Amino acid sequence: MASDPDPPKPKTPRHKCPACYKQFNRKLHLIEHMKISYHSVHQPRCWVCQKHCKSFESVREHINSPLSKTNCLKIFVEQGCNLCLKVLDSPSALKEHKQMCCLVAPVPLGTKITPCIESNFTMSGSIMDEMHNGKAQKAVAMDCEMVGGGSDGSIDLCARVCLVDEAENIILHTYVQPQIPVTNYRYEVTGLTEDHLRDAIPLNEVQDKIKKILYNGESVGRMPPDGVKARLLVGHDIQHDLNCLRMKYPGFLLRDTAKYRPLMKTNLVSHSLKHLTKTYLGYNIQSGVHDPYEDCISVMRLYKRMRGQDHRQVFRLGDEKVVFRLGDEKANSGFDSFRSMELEKKAPDELYEISTSDYKCWCLDLTKDCNPGS
Repeated sequence: MASDPDPPKPKTPRHKCPACYKQFNRKLHLIEHMKISYHSVHQPRCWVCQKHCKSFESVREHINSPLSKTNCLKIFVEQGCNLCLKVLDSPSALKEHKQMCCLVAPVPLGTKITPCIESNFTMSGSIMDEMHNGKAQKAVAMDCEMVGGGSDGSIDLCARVCLVDEAENIILHTYVQPQIPVTNYRYEVTGLTEDHLRDAIPLNEVQDKIKKILYNGESVGRMPPDGVKARLLVGHDIQHDLNCLRMKYPGFLLRDTAKYRPLMKTNLVSHSLKHLTKTYLGYNIQSGVHDPYEDCISVMRLYKRMRGQDHRQVFRLGDEKVVFRLGDEKANSGFDSFRSMELEKKAPDELYEISTSDYKCWCLDLTKDCNPGS
């Protein structure tokens, strides 16, 4: 007589991350994962399945992955924008969206020997009132072109600088007289020669002009600690430009497209500005001589595109819907404010609500949270 088959073993319940969908055998492992993943509404995500990723490059890899169990690729091919990665409701909506999303390349200034271009740029009283009332700080973008100094020409010396505002107007463009002799003009990249720098403005005068722009005409010593009157400074590897200008600027006022987490590679290495511009804006730059105006416009457009993302999340309290951004005044203080036993009792979605981002999302620049003291 055949023996009865063994009853099927009960399936062990799995604990699924509500953000990246990884699964764990133990609740404790899920909690540890959530602590180190820093999932939040600010992370880049797939518009089809809502999977959270470290960067937009990771989202692209997810969409195109042959191992994906969802139909993300199929939907994205039909209705997705390959620049901003949004998925539209219909092919006609996608066509209209792409016309706005794919931008036209700016016209380079070229390398004509021209006098300093300087606008009479200060913030109006209404803008200052808005900033004091907690609204967004305005930004300027800056880019420098370097020539070489030293015996082997390896020392970067700023020879040309350009600043533009959010409307892509030139605030300052000038050639700069380096403080030590130039030994390599790097002509193939800069397009500069000795003639360009013969009557250039001394570095210390350029520094004063830039400070006047960044601090809105205020004395640096009189600037409030929260920097509310100062401008956000946007650039690509902006700290290198500041170093070459021999200038300092508060780190919380810098917006660097080379260091911004969602724009980096999956392994958190920086992309070039040329790559970012082609990938996210849809046009080519730096195909020949590097033009600081062209780079300024591109980096400002990247910043505004990232800043303009809508990361609001809806939470329900009773019968009411409460909409806010994770990271604003209603957000929590992260996992550290909870004991281990309290965390184990929480559902995965509740753990997600506790989780906070480990970088400052630029969408918050449109709120009063853009200053650390607010």
